[in-house]
Amino acid sequence: MSDRRQSGDTAVRERILAAAFSAFMKKGFAAASTAEIAARARVSKREIYALFGNKQDLLLACVTERVRRLQLPTDLPVPGDRETLAQVLTSFGQQLIREISDPSVVAVFRLAVAEAIHARDVARALESTGRQAVQEALGGIMAQARESGLLTGKPAACAEQFSGLLWGNLMISLLLGVAKRPDAREIKARATNAAAAFLQLHARQK
Repeated sequence: MSDRRQSGDTAVRERILAAAFSAFMKKGFAAASTAEIAARARVSKREIYALFGNKQDLLLACVTERVRRLQLPTDLPVPGDRETLAQVLTSFGQQLIREISDPSVVAVFRLAVAEAIHARDVARALESTGRQAVQEALGGIMAQARESGLLTGKPAACAEQFSGLLWGNLMISLLLGVAKRPDAREIKARATNAAAAFLQLHARQK
């Protein structure tokens, strides 16, 4: 396949995904028709079926594509002391809130919740591609801290607890539309406070 042809197919795919996501968010999975999505994307229904399969596969692609855009920090230092661990957790927490509180990501969560009964693969994809990836990355940080003698407890449990301290009720409020996306100052304060509270509970001097 030539570069020009591949670029064209990518553009068509992105256009279909954008049109489908917009239709699903506006009307819901059941009411959004393939014909409407095709019209929005300026393609034929045949092109949609060729690229994605059925409508449920298209919904799954919409969710997976957006969750994959989450960028978690990968260049954090190994936590060898309390100060470094606090910095690592704060940096990770800030990036996590910035990414997940993005309106498009919140919209993905809303869509997955709304269609959890009719399209369970969507919820599973959100869990494996999104939440599980975050917890594994955070668990890796906790494992390094434990090896350095800075933490007690299982890394997975520590990761869950830090996530709870970091988010509180924010995610539910965002999903319900009763809270605005936090600004940079609020995000930093939330991440800093979560790291301090977590270390007070779990960290120990070497």
